[in-house]
Amino acid sequence: MSTANIDVETILRGKYPAKAHAKRVVEYIRSKIPDATGVLYLEGRSDRLLEDSDEPIPFRQRRAFMYLTGVDVADCFLVYDIASARSTLFIPPVDPDSVIWSGLPLSPEEALAKYDVDAVLPSTELNPTLVRLGAAPNSTVFAIADRVSDAVTFLEFNNKDFTVLGEAIDECRVIKDEYEISLIRKASQISGAAHKAVLEGVREAKNEYELEGIFLGSCARQGAKKQAYPSIVASGRAAATLHYVHNDKELAGKDLLLLDAGAEWNCYAADITRTFPISGRFTEESRAVYEIVLQMQTDCIAMLKEGVSWDEVHVQAHRVAIDGLLSLGVLKGNRNEILAARTSAAFLPHGLGHYLGLDTHDTGGHPNYSDPDPIFRYLRVRLNLPAGSVITVEPGLYFCEFIIRPYLNDPKHSKYIDEKVLDKYWDVGGVRIEDNLLITKDGSINLTDAIKDPDELERIILGS
Repeated sequence: MSTANIDVETILRGKYPAKAHAKRVVEYIRSKIPDATGVLYLEGRSDRLLEDSDEPIPFRQRRAFMYLTGVDVADCFLVYDIASARSTLFIPPVDPDSVIWSGLPLSPEEALAKYDVDAVLPSTELNPTLVRLGAAPNSTVFAIADRVSDAVTFLEFNNKDFTVLGEAIDECRVIKDEYEISLIRKASQISGAAHKAVLEGVREAKNEYELEGIFLGSCARQGAKKQAYPSIVASGRAAATLHYVHNDKELAGKDLLLLDAGAEWNCYAADITRTFPISGRFTEESRAVYEIVLQMQTDCIAMLKEGVSWDEVHVQAHRVAIDGLLSLGVLKGNRNEILAARTSAAFLPHGLGHYLGLDTHDTGGHPNYSDPDPIFRYLRVRLNLPAGSVITVEPGLYFCEFIIRPYLNDPKHSKYIDEKVLDKYWDVGGVRIEDNLLITKDGSINLTDAIKDPDELERIILGS
């Protein structure tokens, strides 16, 4: 299957498969608790106001609630009866004072037609429903700790479990179904068009924030008003800062622009990074670094398939990085010795990628941030990849003095780095290329179509 075979628009005309997700979650719970019965209980996020203001905090639905409902509306609740596989959504009743300002809310009839649930009731019926369901023999309520309102009562339930439901949802979210893949693909399509718009506007821009504005405007024009994460728009040496946040520096006199930006579509994320020359022409140094990073990504993507060790793919990125830096003369010595010394972590300090879905850094990766090995410490996925997972592949090379100087001062590493050659690359800043890959039985499908060929990047920027 290729991206051309994913009929996004047709698939997304259906309902978000919330009940199928609930059944998967119950299967996971029963793998831990074989005789589990009772109900799953989840609360959506409530609307709240900013401190010292009557303006609302920007709404972001709780992802666990979204996964089992598909509902991106505030102040809602879900009860899923395990025995009957019946889901009931509870929505806010009509508040006349609120209607004056905000209009009529979603009606029960509209919600039932829109969402994959069996019944819709006003939230005033929540506690009576829980009392009735809790009276069943040996019934357990499965909920998430610290996500239960004080006004909600579980008194009728014999057992209360606040641990396994969150774990179950986190693990089930790793493998995406067709609908979820289409949501990610839609977000990626919108983001790819926005990345191209930035390429077309970069030569006329004066400041990083102008390019951020182009990206956001393009996404909004395509219907994506929310971003999956705050955009990184880093020019020149700032591109060596992995999560650069300022986006307000002048572009004049700088070589590269690193744009890490992705839209959100119905709560599902795209996460795409492109690096390109502000002038429309790579310098000799920046082109050389760019081609190394592109080779890192190409080789790593070629390894992807069901069951592959993400640790091994990540190590391959380091091997290609070392070979490339050796060819430039930035590194010197034996490739295997450099890898064993972990000197390449000075230039690639982050992990190769992460799961993608309802969150940009999605659940289920089981990272080990206390790993003493510096090349694995920040790797967000430490498992073999299952088919159906979506993962980012985002190798990079960075010339950050704050990171590299300690390596130059350490004899263990300095013997492998040629500082005179390195000095030619500080102004490159950093290069990262990031795509979103769906893992399949025999390989992968790239859900990202943003341009990354260096010649094509130059052509678009120059308008030729």
